[in-house]
Amino acid sequence: MGQFGMGQAVRRVEDLRLLTGNGRYTDDISLPRQTVAHILRSPHAHAVINSIDTTAAKAAPGVLGVFTCADLRADGVGDLPCLAPLTSIDGTPSVSPPRPALADGRVRHVGDAVVLIVAETMAQARDAAELVEIDYDQLPAATDTGSAGDADQPQVWDQAPGNLCFDWAQGDEEGVAQAFAKAHKTVSVEVVNNRLVVNSMEPRGAIGDFQKGDGRYVLHTSSQGPHLIRSQLAGAIFKVPDHRVRVVTQDVGGGFGMKIFLYPEHVLVTWAAKKVGRPVKWISERQEAFLSDTQGRDNVTRADMALDAEGRFLALKVETRANLGAHLSNFAPYIPTYAGTGMLAGVYSTPIIHVRVKGLFTHTTPVDAYRGAGRPEAAYLVERLADVAADAMGISPAEIRRRNFIPGALMPFRTALGITYDSGEFQQNMEDALKLGDWDGFEARRAAAATKGKLRGIGLATYIEQCGGGEDEAATVRFDPSGSVTVLVGNQSNGQGHETAYAQIVADALSVPFESVRVLQGDSDVVYFGRGTGGSRALPVGGSAVQRAVEKIVEKAKKVAAHMMETATADIEFKDGVFQIAGTDRKVGIQEVVQTAFNPGALGDVEPGLSEVAHFTPAGATFPNGCHVCELEVDPETGNVEIVRYTVVDDFGRVVNPMMLAGQVHGGIAQGVGQALYESTVYDGGSGQLVTGSLMDYALPRADNLPMVQFAWNVVPCRNNPLGVKGSGEAGAIGAPPAVINAIVDALRHLGVNHIDMPATPQRLWSILQGAKKQQAA
Repeated sequence: MGQFGMGQAVRRVEDLRLLTGNGRYTDDISLPRQTVAHILRSPHAHAVINSIDTTAAKAAPGVLGVFTCADLRADGVGDLPCLAPLTSIDGTPSVSPPRPALADGRVRHVGDAVVLIVAETMAQARDAAELVEIDYDQLPAATDTGSAGDADQPQVWDQAPGNLCFDWAQGDEEGVAQAFAKAHKTVSVEVVNNRLVVNSMEPRGAIGDFQKGDGRYVLHTSSQGPHLIRSQLAGAIFKVPDHRVRVVTQDVGGGFGMKIFLYPEHVLVTWAAKKVGRPVKWISERQEAFLSDTQGRDNVTRADMALDAEGRFLALKVETRANLGAHLSNFAPYIPTYAGTGMLAGVYSTPIIHVRVKGLFTHTTPVDAYRGAGRPEAAYLVERLADVAADAMGISPAEIRRRNFIPGALMPFRTALGITYDSGEFQQNMEDALKLGDWDGFEARRAAAATKGKLRGIGLATYIEQCGGGEDEAATVRFDPSGSVTVLVGNQSNGQGHETAYAQIVADALSVPFESVRVLQGDSDVVYFGRGTGGSRALPVGGSAVQRAVEKIVEKAKKVAAHMMETATADIEFKDGVFQIAGTDRKVGIQEVVQTAFNPGALGDVEPGLSEVAHFTPAGATFPNGCHVCELEVDPETGNVEIVRYTVVDDFGRVVNPMMLAGQVHGGIAQGVGQALYESTVYDGGSGQLVTGSLMDYALPRADNLPMVQFAWNVVPCRNNPLGVKGSGEAGAIGAPPAVINAIVDALRHLGVNHIDMPATPQRLWSILQGAKKQQAA
């Protein structure tokens, strides 16, 4: 292993560029003759558009074009597709209403795009927007997840009666009913998984261009991979071959799932560039992002568990209502169903499970994948239910988990929902976390906190998630004549450190200097194929593709080395950057082989150059897992929560870079703590207006809200990829919410509190505490 090989805590190479202000984000790009776009959005959650008068706006100074849906339709521009249709219980397909890039006759959420204005400057575009006259007939709106399917609720789409997009189920309903009939005890919990606004540091942006000479559409945008966006623009939107569309993504300031998808703005700026004959740039403002970026979570769920006399789980029944918003984003139906429900088994050997999910339209911003994408929802539900079951059985939260863990000796293990876990030592993670977090010494700390007037609680949550699998990924690894290496891969870094991790894989495998490896991503003209970044697949799938390409490079280089040393290729061994004839001291270094590879006269019949392409399709997903232990104090006078100790033990398989791994875990915990304690997207039930429409109203966690994290890991290699790695990007956000809420409930249990919905804000906790005091007084 070289100086910066696998398993070493290498500082990120991209940080020098990013931290010195030399990154290149979408807003840093300016094309010649560039114009700007402003989108006039609906002020109403639900309204009929009677008319749109753009006459005055078109005549305003600096305006180059004012466009409505009628213009899109006249040009044959297609609708944004939903890529994840489902089949309901009754065999009917999920409802997929049309979604043009501009509203067609009706608006269905506050922020729905209605009119596009293109002008020389943003000030001119905004002035022109004030001149657009739109006649709306406002209608009632349905925004609440719990009641959107009720008979008296306003309809979002005529083709979706009861606002039902799909009614989907999985598992053994009859078997669950039989198990409940025989159970020693049953417990239940109803939870709200609160809706979240993603709030990436870099807002979304898009710059469209049309190259008239060769008839190509070009889009520069902040994304999680250019190829999925390109294929939709080419196929569904403009109906041209893929090579007629180029999508370029450079640096990205956070994605978290929200930047995977095709958005109306992608369509609008690219199409408008052709209409006005100049590049068109749109950059979202933060308040606009609250209205137009896909949002996350927003489920209401009831779960019931059947237990035997020893506290072992016999069966699980889950019913979920999932809010999809007004329009179906690319993968919206997939997230509350296939993406998350498979993880409802958790790390437990529950033999029978049945889950039913109803996807509902509402007059709200569309919902799609957000960090974890269904798995945080599953883990939160299961881990809250485990604590409720422990309380009902009169045993500790740790003990009920011990009695129900899937033993490592049974791996690979097929769960009741048909998911096969390839590896894992779940009890070991928990025991290590309890020891690191000094679980046994907690009661003394609780007593000490009580003397200061604080209510101290401790909570644990185990988790497992399915990620890092799915479709293939491609990578190209090529030596340059100088001996440096270029890697082209179809993933897209959003801040995770891809450039460093991929360079470590190459440097480790080829024994070349780490600093000589360059990684290219994000340009569909340069990287010929890619599935993008999502579901923590960059290292398990993209990294494995890089590894396979490196292996092919070595095999090609062995032929060159064999020719150089006049021996058979089969006699060549490669280790630590040296090609050697087995059993002899004859050898050549890799740099000498590279130089020879670019000298056709010295190669004989070996093809010149050292460049290889590899695809990797995983045999299955990866299943990262772990245990979080959260210790906190609640101030009964204010309801404020302070996390005083936080411990995590994870299993991410083989570790490529411990420093970057810790960063991923810390970031995920920050977002999980945010969901548990602070963040909530609130719509007014009558008007459908977004109440939490800015950072003045929507509370993000700050540095002083976040704890120091004790982080450790166990290495249980994944069996489904050659690197043995498991995805790590989403794990922190999965384990943190249930750990935090379990700790709060523990702090308040003596007051008769057995559940608190997220976010556990000071106001909510103070109200609960006041109610408990009144009950005690009575």
